[in-house]
Amino acid sequence: MRTDKELQQHVMDELTWEPSLDAAQIGVSVDSGVVMLSGTVRSYSEKWAAERGAERVKGVRAVTDEIAVKLPGDTERSDSDIAGAAANSLELNALVTRNRVKVVVEKGWIRLEGSVEFRYQRTEAEMAVRNLVGVKGVFNAINVKPLVSPAIVKGQIERALERAAEMDAKEIIVETHGNQVVLRGSVKSWREREQAEHAAWGARGVTNVQNRIEVCW
Repeated sequence: MRTDKELQQHVMDELTWEPSLDAAQIGVSVDSGVVMLSGTVRSYSEKWAAERGAERVKGVRAVTDEIAVKLPGDTERSDSDIAGAAANSLELNALVTRNRVKVVVEKGWIRLEGSVEFRYQRTEAEMAVRNLVGVKGVFNAINVKPLVSPAIVKGQIERALERAAEMDAKEIIVETHGNQVVLRGSVKSWREREQAEHAAWGARGVTNVQNRIEVCW
């Protein structure tokens, strides 16, 4: 197990290695495996990249992101400009359901509201606005609302597992609780485990997947 000092160095190395951000102004501290990021970056996309970079390091239990976004003077934009750019970006993204997502901007922060049928649409909406010039942060409040019953969702996932060539679907148990899915059972590889989880996320209305499948070599 890595010590906090070792984790700190590994996180710093990972942030320096990440090409999409300038890690020079980012501070890293670690307490019992929990990483706290501080300092400043020039865009929200850099802040997001720093958080994801820290999460990738083996041994990190959690990440607290206290990084502030300080935009260069020439990238400051009014809230109305940001809102218009965000609306256009969502409109041009074919993966986001048209007219289902609302944009609210306050002091450079974007809040996404509305409802979609699939989790990937919620994620795609956030990705569509994350890198816009002038954005200081994104709060994703989009709901994933199922349009079908849990029983139908369960059946859809089970059929998807049966179609997978590399998997023995009989060894996997699918439980549905509202719009949440729990996977149990055993598979022969991590690839099969990940494939099962991917199949569960593909069902309409699913907002959470707990993958409790064991890998038995």
